[in-house]
Amino acid sequence: MTAPGPVVYPGGAEPAAPTPVSPTGLAHRGGPANPSAEALRARWPAAVRRVDVGWGETSVLLDPAMLVDVVRWLHDDPAQRYDYLVDVTAVEFRDAQVPLEIVWHLRSLPFRRFLRLKVALVPGSALEVDSIWPVYHSADWLERECYDMFGIRFRGHPDLRRILMWEQYREGFPLRKDFPLRGRFSRSEQLRQALAANPEAKYSMDELSIADAYEDLPADMRQRIRAGEQTGE
Repeated sequence: MTAPGPVVYPGGAEPAAPTPVSPTGLAHRGGPANPSAEALRARWPAAVRRVDVGWGETSVLLDPAMLVDVVRWLHDDPAQRYDYLVDVTAVEFRDAQVPLEIVWHLRSLPFRRFLRLKVALVPGSALEVDSIWPVYHSADWLERECYDMFGIRFRGHPDLRRILMWEQYREGFPLRKDFPLRGRFSRSEQLRQALAANPEAKYSMDELSIADAYEDLPADMRQRIRAGEQTGE
């Protein structure tokens, strides 16, 4: 059994920090940046392309080639300690010439910091980027959802497949701007495909076998089931 890690108290890395309060009067653009942004510029000058501050939150646009190295440093460095991956998502703009952005939300619980990382994909290029699963295993389902909804492939992901739509779904990626509101196919065709999908395709017969589980039941329980008793009641 793995030994439990140290208890992390929010703000515990800065014992002299004031009691947190809800910020007010924040500017739409500008304002003080998260100190991690300046630390990133100093440590990874070639990786940081832009730093923006909006409504008190800091966003850092990164070079895609250096994404995993930066994320690992933010996670491991004792002066950063971004130990919580909040979300992985994407933003596609109506203007086809504006790059699609992949977005990661990170929190440092010990320092009470929030940081938004972004990578912009050049229009017309492959929709793919390195997975951060080696750093945050919690990225597993988050990256799968992003792949399912936007079609972005995460290189190095251990099990990249759809998570909301079924595996045989052929209409595309529902959160892309070119996706029709009612889907690419008629409602009857959508229903036909859904009914034709085989929900047992991903399971072995051993996993689906009720007979084996029945034989493992105690004799008195098997007797009650044969007599018509409803399980779960």
